[in-house]
Amino acid sequence: VQLQASGGGLVQAGGSLRLSCLASDGTFSTYDMAWFRQSPGKERQFVAAMSWNGGITNYQDSVKGRFSISRDNSKNLVYLQMNSLKPEDTAVYYCAAARFVFGRGNYRTPLSYSYWGQGTLVTVSS
Repeated sequence: VQLQASGGGLVQAGGSLRLSCLASDGTFSTYDMAWFRQSPGKERQFVAAMSWNGGITNYQDSVKGRFSISRDNSKNLVYLQMNSLKPEDTAVYYCAAARFVFGRGNYRTPLSYSYWGQGTLVTVSS
């Protein structure tokens, strides 16, 4: 499956952005989906994940209550709604897809994901 992320940009602290990730493959609904982020000089970091049917979600502690992951399987889209943004949220955000990561319990690990979008830059100014 090919993934294309969009929606990044420059926003002031306290603002909001919604990232989108469009999958090219009609089997999108069979994939668990996740968002990761990476800042310069840092490792890729788990942000949020959602199971293939939307029944399970999980978030990194630092974004709980501010970010929300959702998906629309009819449109092959997964979203990341980001509210109350902070300068430390500045990063390139990547969407990722894999099957059965929730079942295996390794949904927070980048190596668990087979498919990645190209990344979209989010910059939060103070």
